[in-house]
Amino acid sequence: MTQEERWNIRYGEVKTFIETNKRNPSRYDDEERGMYCNWLKHQRKQYNSGEMKGERRAQFEKLLEMMGHYKRKNQYE
Repeated sequence: MTQEERWNIRYGEVKTFIETNKRNPSRYDDEERGMYCNWLKHQRKQYNSGEMKGERRAQFEKLLEMMGHYKRKNQYE
């Protein structure tokens, strides 16, 4: 499995999580933090420093836009 394939799988998992739960992953939930938050944090660092590749950059911008919609959503209703 190539690095690109692994990135696309994780991207799909995060996107599915947000669409299913209608909220962003919680950094306070151990499972969500380990599976999604750490990946998102690393991707934001690469995005902000300009190290992210072109195709990934476009996909990640769409994910950030989706996450912005749920930015202030109370996760524990």
